[in-house]
Amino acid sequence: MAAKANPVPSVWAREQSAPDQPALSRAAIVREAVVMLDADGIEALSMRKLGARLNAGATSLYRHVATKDELMELAVDEVAAEITVPAPGGPWREAATEAAASFRATALRHPWLSSVLGQAGLAYLGPNLMAYSERLATLFAATGFPEPSRAIDTLLSYVIGMSTTEAAWLTTVARSGDTEAAFIARLMPAAQQAAADHDHLASAYADAAVTATVDPVAIRDAKFSYGLDVVLDGLEMRLTR
Repeated sequence: MAAKANPVPSVWAREQSAPDQPALSRAAIVREAVVMLDADGIEALSMRKLGARLNAGATSLYRHVATKDELMELAVDEVAAEITVPAPGGPWREAATEAAASFRATALRHPWLSSVLGQAGLAYLGPNLMAYSERLATLFAATGFPEPSRAIDTLLSYVIGMSTTEAAWLTTVARSGDTEAAFIARLMPAAQQAAADHDHLASAYADAAVTATVDPVAIRDAKFSYGLDVVLDGLEMRLTR
C-alpha cells in the first residue's frame, strides 16, 4: 500500500474551513493580525491575543488558520497587495525604480514584512505575491532580459536587504520615544567615541554629526537611491551586452 504523501506545509495548499461564526472570516482575522503586527511586531502576535481582539476563542481561529506560521503567510500576502509595478512600455529603468520604491514604502509601513519574507513558510504561493511576481516578470521580460528571474532576484535582494535594515532602525527609533533626529543626536557622541581610533569611521561620523540630524529621512532616501542606481547600472550592462 502506497504511503500517504505529507501535506504541503502552506495555508495555500489546503481548503478553507467554513466559518462557525458569521462575523468571523479568514479575511477579518488577517486584517486584524496586520494591525497588531504593525503596532507591536511579530513577538507580540499570538493566536490567543488575536482571538481576544476579535472576541473569538482560539478554537474558532484555528478553523481558519491552523498555526501562527500560516497566519504570517496570510499577513505577508495581504500587505503584498500594496506593492505596485508599472506596466511595461515606458522606460525600463524608471519602471524598475518605481517598483523598488513601492516595495520599500510598503516594507516601511509594515516594518515586520522584510524580515519574515524568507521565514513565512510558502508565502510566495499567495495570490497577491503571485500577481506581484508576474507583473515584475512581465516588465523584465518585455525589457529584453534573457533570464528575467535572475535580474528580478538581484533587484529584490537589494531592496529587501535595505528595507530590512531600515525598518529595524526605524523600529528602534520608535521604541526610544524620540524623533529620528533627536535619537541620532543622542546616539552620536557614543558613536564618535567608539570610532575615535578608526580613521575612516571617525571621519564619517564627524560628517554625520553635522548632517544626520538635519533631515534623516532625506539621508535614508539618498542612501537607498544610490545603491539602487548601482544595482540598475549593473543590470543595464547585462541588458546591453
